[in-house]
Amino acid sequence: MAGALQAQELNLLTWEGYATPEITAPFEAATSCKVTATYVGSNDDFAPKLAAGGGVYDIVVPSLDAVPVLQQAGFVEALDTAKVTGFDAIYPEFSKAASLNADGSVWAVPLIWGSVSLIYRPDKISGTPDSIGLLFDPANAGKISMWDDKSAIYWAARYLGYDNIYDLNDDQLAAVQAKLIEQKPLVRKYWTSAGELTELMANDEVYASNTWTGLTSKDVNALKKGFEVVEFSPKEKSEGWMDSMMLVKDSPNQDCAYKFMAYMQSPEGQCAIAASTGYFPVNPTAVGGCMDDAMKKERQVGNIDFVKSLIMWEQPARLDKYIEVWNAVKAAP
Repeated sequence: MAGALQAQELNLLTWEGYATPEITAPFEAATSCKVTATYVGSNDDFAPKLAAGGGVYDIVVPSLDAVPVLQQAGFVEALDTAKVTGFDAIYPEFSKAASLNADGSVWAVPLIWGSVSLIYRPDKISGTPDSIGLLFDPANAGKISMWDDKSAIYWAARYLGYDNIYDLNDDQLAAVQAKLIEQKPLVRKYWTSAGELTELMANDEVYASNTWTGLTSKDVNALKKGFEVVEFSPKEKSEGWMDSMMLVKDSPNQDCAYKFMAYMQSPEGQCAIAASTGYFPVNPTAVGGCMDDAMKKERQVGNIDFVKSLIMWEQPARLDKYIEVWNAVKAAP
């Protein structure tokens, strides 16, 4: 009996908004697989948590750039995509991405995607900002936030005019580190979750930040605090990301895991996660019944040109060095 009960569990290591009751309840009702979710605040959280005890999780949901890290470390298993109904309807730009395919196998199933933009309070920020310079403007001292993540390096690098943001040399990294340390007196707080950024903006603590496009603006504006926030893509371009589901090696709950991967490609799954997060669906055929033409345009459904306009996340050539630089920034006075 214990084994039967265990087989009906599904343990996720994922992001906020990816396992809300609106997403998991219909799945649990249809499959009898009980979902338990643990949340991460950064892609750098996945490997340490799996190293500490991979058996705790069945599915992990890293971003595009972190997939090879987990695959090469041996934390995950190759997938049988025949068990994932709807896999063939995913944008091939995502399902066939080099980061998800290695050694003749598929290692991850795309789930949701989006961009990283800038968000601000028009009632507090003068003019109409169009640049990453918003985050480095002394006029906004004490009211700026940034994600507590090595990707802060990407933002500072673009602001400094570097194109090779995932392969910066030592001199460029030194300049980026200096710029981020120079920025620190302007920063109210580095946020660690979307919920935290929502609170910071809703409570008048922060007026400008980088953000996962769609989610924070949706949540802050829904609070009706007497002001609205606005997002924009800076002239230095926005980063693009895509989160995917991976099967943890030796998961005892593979049946539930594959059922969940298939469910998240269905109209119910894709519509629910898009509604929960404000992000963009990876399976355009699945959202025809829940999005009108205006929403499809807003969520970039079928707009591959938008994908091509983004600087899609990649694993930095010297990941350890990037993490070292970011930690040095945070440790600086």
